[in-house]
Amino acid sequence: MQKPIIVVGSINLDLVARADHLPQPGETVIGTSFNTFHGGKGANQAVAVARLGYPVSMIGNIGNDGFGPQLLEAMRDAGVDTTFVSTVPGSSGVALITTGRHGENSIVVVPGANGLLTPQLVEKASAALQGAGFLLAQLEIPLETVEYLAMFAARHGVPLMLDPAPARELPAALLRNVTWITPNETEAAALLKAKINTEDDAAIFAAVDQLSALGAENVLLKLGPRGCAIADGRQPKQPVRIPAFQVTAVDTTAAGDAFNAAFAVGLLRGHTAMQSAVFASAVAAVSVTRAGAQPSFPTAIEVVEFLQRHPTVGLAP
Repeated sequence: MQKPIIVVGSINLDLVARADHLPQPGETVIGTSFNTFHGGKGANQAVAVARLGYPVSMIGNIGNDGFGPQLLEAMRDAGVDTTFVSTVPGSSGVALITTGRHGENSIVVVPGANGLLTPQLVEKASAALQGAGFLLAQLEIPLETVEYLAMFAARHGVPLMLDPAPARELPAALLRNVTWITPNETEAAALLKAKINTEDDAAIFAAVDQLSALGAENVLLKLGPRGCAIADGRQPKQPVRIPAFQVTAVDTTAAGDAFNAAFAVGLLRGHTAMQSAVFASAVAAVSVTRAGAQPSFPTAIEVVEFLQRHPTVGLAP
C-alpha cells in the first residue's frame, strides 16, 4: 500500500488584473482583463501530486468567506484529501496581482487564514502525519508551524521536504530536521547570504556544498532553465547537475511547486534521487508550456508522453 504524501501549507486565491501599465500611487487605470486562479504553494503542490495519480492529503486553512468553499472544491475536484483543511474566521489567503503589458507585476499577498495555521491545528492530524510517506512544507505559513512539523517528522522518522519559499533565513535547528531542502537560486542566496553564479557548474556545486553544511540531510538546488543540482546525503560524493528539458515557456508560475511534488512522487515510487529529478524536470517542463498554476500541472500519462518525445536528460560531470 502506498503511503500518502501530506502537504502542510498555504491555500490562496489569486486575483489577477491586467492593464497596459501598473498604476502609480493615486492613479486609476482601466484594466484589460481579470482572472481568478486557485493557488498557494501548499495547495499547488498537493494538486500537482494528485494529478500524477499519487495519494495526497492537505493540511491547511481556508477562511469563512466566499473564497473558502471555492478553494476547497478545487482541491477536492483534483483528487486531494481535504479532511484536515480547517475553516477559520476571517478571510482566506489571497494574492492581489496587477500585471502590465510587458509582464511586469506588483503583488500584495494577504496570508489571511494561512497565518492562523498553528502547530495545534497540525497536531490534530498527528496520526495521519505518522503514516505519511513524505511531508511537504513551504514558508507561506507561520515559521513556528514549520518548525513543529520538522521536529515531528524527525521524531517519527517521516521524511520532510522543505521548499524554503518565500526566501528568508532559517534557524539551524529547523534545517537539521529537514530530509530534502529544495531552494531555487534566490532562496539559496538568502540562506547563504551570497549570490550564486548559476552559469558556472563549479560555483553551483560549491553552493550546494554550502547548503549541505547548513544541516539538511539532502539538497536539491533548482536552477530554472539550467536544470537542478543534487547532493544526496546517502551517497556522499560530488553533487551532480541535471540539465532541464528545452521547451518554450508560456508561464512559469508554480513550476517549482510542480517540481517538488513530482520529485517526492518519484522517490516514493522507488526511483533514485537523480531519476526522480529527471521525472520532476519533465513535470515542470510540461507545466511551463501552459498558462496558470494548477491548470498547468500534467497527469502521469502526459508526462510519459512527454518523456517519449524528448531524449532522457543526461548528467553533467
